[in-house]
Amino acid sequence: MGDLFLVRHGETAWSRTGRHTGLTDVPLTEHGRGEARQLVPLIRSHRIGAAFSSPLQRAWETAELIGLHEVRADADLKEWDYGGYEGVTTVEIHRERPDWFLFTDGVAPGPPEHPGETPEQVGERADRMLAKVDAAHANTEGCVVLVAHGHFLRVLTARRLGLPPSAGALFQLATGSLCRLGTEHGRHVIAGWNIRPGA
Repeated sequence: MGDLFLVRHGETAWSRTGRHTGLTDVPLTEHGRGEARQLVPLIRSHRIGAAFSSPLQRAWETAELIGLHEVRADADLKEWDYGGYEGVTTVEIHRERPDWFLFTDGVAPGPPEHPGETPEQVGERADRMLAKVDAAHANTEGCVVLVAHGHFLRVLTARRLGLPPSAGALFQLATGSLCRLGTEHGRHVIAGWNIRPGA
């Protein structure tokens, strides 16, 4: 089985200020575009068998900037639906809920168009996406690349390693970074994490 590369999109104005950016479709900043471009040599050094991206513009543009071709948009790669915490910072949430922690507590309910997701619901999406990754590995040669969002990719990593969704808390992930998940003796492992060439 080939490696799985995870790319977190570049910086946005909301990620720069710590606002929870779920389904709000904010664009990359110029700095974020630069972060994406710095990943090009790392991507080009590998044979890519399949590539998937979140349809949200910050991820889709990142996929374009790093030079991926024939990218498939997949809604399962969207960021965590933060519900009532969309656009709110952790500092602001802690004023009302000092012990709140996303990966165990989930989010406050939001409006009907984005009601919010529990950690378990995000984990279910991650499992569906990993099934698609495995199918792509079975039908193509080379690595599979996913371009998506920080919290979602952290949950997906936990699930790939056989851990509960809450274990995504263990994997810090910066904007414009690349991670590599591989195998060792038939078991899924982290082969490279949070790689940022210009950092």
